[in-house]
Amino acid sequence: MSVTGGRAHRIYSVVVFIVLASLDNVAIGLVPPLYGSIADTYAVPEGAIGAVTAATFLVSAIAAVGWAYVGDHGNRKPLLMAGTVIWGLGAVGTALAGSYPVFFAAQLVAAVGLGAVASVGFSVVSDLITPARRGLVMSFWGLSQGVGTLAGTLLGGLLGHADWRRPFLVLGAAGLVATVAYLFTYDVRRGQSQPELAGRFATGGEYEHRISRADLPTIARRRTNIWLVSQGLTAQVAFGSLVWLPALFRARAEDQGYTAGTAIIVGSVFATLFQLGGALSIVGGLVGDRLQRRTPRGRALVAAVGILAAVPFYLVLFFVPMRIDVPDGAGAGAVTSAVLRGVLTEPTIGLSFLTALVALALTSANSPNWFALIADVNPPEHRGTVYSLGNLVNGVGRATGNALLPVALRVVGGVVPPPLNYAVGLAVFQLFFIPTGIMYWLASRTTPRDIADVHTLLTERAATDAAGPRP
Repeated sequence: MSVTGGRAHRIYSVVVFIVLASLDNVAIGLVPPLYGSIADTYAVPEGAIGAVTAATFLVSAIAAVGWAYVGDHGNRKPLLMAGTVIWGLGAVGTALAGSYPVFFAAQLVAAVGLGAVASVGFSVVSDLITPARRGLVMSFWGLSQGVGTLAGTLLGGLLGHADWRRPFLVLGAAGLVATVAYLFTYDVRRGQSQPELAGRFATGGEYEHRISRADLPTIARRRTNIWLVSQGLTAQVAFGSLVWLPALFRARAEDQGYTAGTAIIVGSVFATLFQLGGALSIVGGLVGDRLQRRTPRGRALVAAVGILAAVPFYLVLFFVPMRIDVPDGAGAGAVTSAVLRGVLTEPTIGLSFLTALVALALTSANSPNWFALIADVNPPEHRGTVYSLGNLVNGVGRATGNALLPVALRVVGGVVPPPLNYAVGLAVFQLFFIPTGIMYWLASRTTPRDIADVHTLLTERAATDAAGPRP
């Protein structure tokens, strides 16, 4: 990378950040498909392993606040590299853990590192993208996270069905490669994507403003921030419960007489396949960009409609009966091929797939527009911190959804047997999307003023900085 800041260098940098965001979520997605196997190794209930996942969501979100504040105040590149090294070591530690407490501790170490890549990485990417294209590029950022979760789910089932430690070793090696890739990324200047500051950067100037503690009340008073952060609590309760989707399909396979090993593969493949609708977040980002050019309420309205419209499709997905026809005891490749053929040849699987595609496509409109809105309504030096605060609330919601679903399953299981108890439990938790959609609608009412305020602030700062200090 001899040309610093050239088009190829910038594209490389965006790709690296997006791939790293994906790897972060691979780390998150590895554990749920392996709950049963890990629990058996340590002779603990599955709920104990689920509690580890809930704790990692929370610790990662808390750590992200500290990482982001430091990143908004100084050099971001070393922080990203340090975070990657930490989560890579946590992944290796997880694979080598000889007891449940050590497994728990290794996962928490990984969670601390993951917090850096999520929050600081967002701040960097937002400075690479102009406002007009934020929805589109942020859809790739969000999509990479969804793809990472899917890849984690798939790798957990395919690589870990015989030895659950193997995928964590592979992930640790990937973290090492990622750290090296960071060395060659472009050092993005804070605020360089803002049109208001273009003249300042064109003349060799810099955007000197950095976050301070005095800015925190301003961040809290910005009304759109309140809605963008708050919606994550209810949204992530619902999303957090979805990490149990592999368990639903595994229970369905076991209910039809398949052995545990085959059922794990079936659960992982079905869960991965049925979440492919998340790839349509690109459409949500494009629609958000297009509508935002017509009205400053556009992105928030797209997210509100998508979230609310998805609820009935989720309810259908969980209760549509499926007839699974795969070779019991066969290898991962044979089972995967059988599942893929079933989408085309088995009507119940095909209907479930289409329902899941629509549901995930609608909810995926949330992600790119949320990312873009944070950048739209906050000046550059606030974005990482606001994102991390939103991510903290997201972590609380996600941990809550992940931790409470096993409780709900036990309660429902006293009335109905598996796999119906999984379907009922998951369906109830999707109702949390309703207040999420309402909060996005409320955000659509405050974004016009907040976007205008940021535009005015940056325009004034560009003029003042260009004039230089007064004598």
